[in-house]
Amino acid sequence: MIQGCAQRNYESTKFMGNKLSGKDLIKLGFPKNNSINIALGQINRYRKREKKESILAEAKEVLLYPDKFSGHGTWGKVAEGLINPVQVRMHQLKTTRVPFTIFGENEIDEQAKFQLYDSLKLPISIVGALMPDAHSGYGLPIGGVLATDNAVIPYGVGVDIGCRMSLSIFDLPASFLKGKDHQLQGILKDHTKFGMNETHAIKADHEVFYRQEFQDILLLKRLLDKAYKQLGTSGGGNHFVEFGIVKIDNPLDEWKIGAGEYFAVLSHSGSRGLGANIAKHYTYLATKQCPLPKNVQHLAWLDLNTHDGKEYWLAMNLAGDYAKACHDDIHRRIAKALGKRVVVTIENHHNFAWKEMVNGKECIVHRKGATPAAEGQLGIIPGSMTAPGYIVRGKGNTESLNSASHGAGRLFSRAKCKSTFTQSEIKKVLQANDVTLIGGNIDEAPMAYKDITKVMANQSELVEVLGTFTPKIVRMDR
Repeated sequence: MIQGCAQRNYESTKFMGNKLSGKDLIKLGFPKNNSINIALGQINRYRKREKKESILAEAKEVLLYPDKFSGHGTWGKVAEGLINPVQVRMHQLKTTRVPFTIFGENEIDEQAKFQLYDSLKLPISIVGALMPDAHSGYGLPIGGVLATDNAVIPYGVGVDIGCRMSLSIFDLPASFLKGKDHQLQGILKDHTKFGMNETHAIKADHEVFYRQEFQDILLLKRLLDKAYKQLGTSGGGNHFVEFGIVKIDNPLDEWKIGAGEYFAVLSHSGSRGLGANIAKHYTYLATKQCPLPKNVQHLAWLDLNTHDGKEYWLAMNLAGDYAKACHDDIHRRIAKALGKRVVVTIENHHNFAWKEMVNGKECIVHRKGATPAAEGQLGIIPGSMTAPGYIVRGKGNTESLNSASHGAGRLFSRAKCKSTFTQSEIKKVLQANDVTLIGGNIDEAPMAYKDITKVMANQSELVEVLGTFTPKIVRMDR
């Protein structure tokens, strides 16, 4: 799709041996500006295989009645270009930062801090924060939280939209694990799928596939089949499904289980290919519509009053709901294989954006690798495959924008892990902690992560700890 200043060198699009060009649109009455390039870009992307005559007939309707096509999958962006064209201009960073707070500053690398500092100078920024597990990433640092004014930054949400945690606790004692290593490993091998190519032989249906967004947004329509095939699967990298022991110190009445130790399953994954393609597409659009200095181009945003901004917001929320559906299916399959019933489920996103009130103003709060921690809100903060995770309840700290860490955070990059650790060293650490690993790579070595106890100590004012989860059998991508 072509954005930018108006130009006379209009592109053409082939249609079954014919070419549709800017001249054809001019003959219809389109103004000689960027609306022609927008139209050609949309047609080329979504309607290329249709007859030229039918496309021109629709284009004429759009030209005459643009208001009727607001939000339309193909023509909404064209109608916007006719009614209220998006002004593309270079944005400069402000010279001063908006207010921010860093938690556990001494444990965070300088690059992550500088990435936050850059984001705080965006014209759209209101306030920011950095969580104690933070490390550098693309756009916002991992562990970065940023409130913006009516704008969403695709790379402030992250590539894996709706990446989340889900913990299912069974009314079974921790001793249920004893003597069942082979059986439980078999369940994880048979009923979890990881990476780009693994899918379940028997696919599951889900109400998320019938959402209107899959019909109205043409990008999503194309991704529906992929989303259906990948339901109930997990990504590569640091994603996992694991059996372990939950220790509850401060149970809530609604859990209907008391203090004690229980058998549980914990999963970490996101929206798979659906979310990755949404992130790629709308990041591209953001960089074209919102030019920024090269060092901060990953912080390009979409105005939520524009067609693309509205569309991304719908797509992002759908991807988040799809990510939840994936976890629900994973846990359903495992519970069925176990023949047991889940009594408590605790879950949360940690790569997402929300509309929330900040200092009396509705803002877009991006949490890229950060757990929502509003007052009373439950969440899961994992450690590593050999370190405990924590069941937490938010304290609603406004300085953290009602957020907490999303895990322990990386101490070593993936590349550094490969040059630093060996499989033999990993095996020794796993044995010392009585953990069985299925799959996994050197770049996810337990030693790659920060000390989760230090991270939790640095956010005691953000969350209250209700219990812990200790991994025992871990399944990851190979």
